[in-house]
Amino acid sequence: MADLKTLLSERSASPGYMHLLLHNLMKKKEVTRITRGVYTFHNDEVMVVGFAFRPFYYGLESAITLKGLWEQQANPIVVTPRRVRSGIRQFNGRNYLVRRIDAGHFFGYSMEVHQGLWIPVSDMEKTFIDMIYFKRDRPKEALVELAKSVDIGILKEYLSKYDERVRRKVMHMANELR
Repeated sequence: MADLKTLLSERSASPGYMHLLLHNLMKKKEVTRITRGVYTFHNDEVMVVGFAFRPFYYGLESAITLKGLWEQQANPIVVTPRRVRSGIRQFNGRNYLVRRIDAGHFFGYSMEVHQGLWIPVSDMEKTFIDMIYFKRDRPKEALVELAKSVDIGILKEYLSKYDERVRRKVMHMANELR
């Protein structure tokens, strides 16, 4: 919506015209609403939902799937430090999950290409920490593969930003699964 406001303000368009244009584009199914005030032209791709919650990254099971460690297709899981309602939401009939994380724990991701879109995906070490932090112990076989691919040095560096209880639990799980 902000992009549309910027574009139309350069042309001296009124807010009423902007809303009418948006309404007509949605009616023609050229634009799809992700959430209030956020729309997309990519109405066939569910991986655009995260952009409604900037800053964000795709994590947990969706990161494991995107990294190729798990064959099963997972619903997108958006991890954001913003104060938004956590839980399951829908976009074009597909579910996605929004999880909140403390701003001090928002790190450990990189941009990757997925079906022509550049999206932020958590790296192996951060995904492993998040799986334990959010108490997601499934899928066990993917968690074992994830633990094997984790760099212990990077894992310890990331864990320095967490409290002792989380550090102990993650290191115990990493050693147990390796």
